[in-house]
Amino acid sequence: MPANLTPDYEKAQLRYRHAASDEERVAALEEMLAVIPRHKGTEKMQAELKRRLSQLRKAEQKSTQGKGPDPFHVPKGGAGQVVLIGPPNTGKSSLLAATTHADAKVADYPFTTTVPLPGMWHQADVQLELVDTPPLVPGHVPPGLLGTIRGADVVGVVVEAGEAAFEQTEQVLDILRARGLTLRSVRQDLLPAGDAAQRPGLLIANKSDSADPQTVDALRRLYGTPGTGGGLAVVAVSARLRAGLDELFGRLWELLARIRVYTKQPGRPPDLQKPFVVPLGATVADLALQIHRDLPGRMKFARLWGHSRFEGQQVHKTEVLRDRDVVEIHE
Repeated sequence: MPANLTPDYEKAQLRYRHAASDEERVAALEEMLAVIPRHKGTEKMQAELKRRLSQLRKAEQKSTQGKGPDPFHVPKGGAGQVVLIGPPNTGKSSLLAATTHADAKVADYPFTTTVPLPGMWHQADVQLELVDTPPLVPGHVPPGLLGTIRGADVVGVVVEAGEAAFEQTEQVLDILRARGLTLRSVRQDLLPAGDAAQRPGLLIANKSDSADPQTVDALRRLYGTPGTGGGLAVVAVSARLRAGLDELFGRLWELLARIRVYTKQPGRPPDLQKPFVVPLGATVADLALQIHRDLPGRMKFARLWGHSRFEGQQVHKTEVLRDRDVVEIHE
């Protein structure tokens, strides 16, 4: 049976052949596995790809043993991880400092950040983990940084809002494209499952307080908006003045495709300080499982405040929840 390989597979295969590092080879193999046609004619090819991928991962693991923790591996925390990338001096560290309590080193000279630095952004009852990263420039991608980017839930490309924004944006997107990675302002749950080549992302135009607003408008026209099938949303912010941060948080929350659900005990007011964070489309049963693994089997019904027809309506465990619903579970 012929393999009938697709153009996407052939592009990934070409990147694998021209890869300069094991990290790039792993990324290319992952994409090849994600896009290869699934039928009997490709079974041997799939097995060979998995074998190569396994060998590379074992080699990477051996190379890191005895060297201490990998500084580019950032464990996920909060309701989602957002990795900030971009050229030097675009204000990634300033943005981290303006939104979190992280001890970000902010300076006027380039390459201040040498390894990823995480911080927690507390807003709207949840925490988002923002990760500042070393700068991306043509011809130099810090070893390990691509893994940090691929592991993120959302990627924010930080550029200056002035005339340099266009060149800076193209430089970063070209670096990612050369490594088989595309950013789209599409909700995480709407991207193809298992597709290592696409990540949710947006364009953050920083220093907007000192830029011509028409530049930001031009960026939006050029790179598109959510819902266009592949565009990058553009959010104008000023880390220095802490302007535009509410819109930025809202955009990031939308891309994460998660909702906040509050709980209450019978006869008591709801706990509106610490919501449970569940995926968009989650049901009452999913919430119950997050509370305790045995609760879905014990619960009889639930009452719902929020999107129901009337407050306190009795609902089944299969009821789909919405953002900021309040749920009371009865056993």
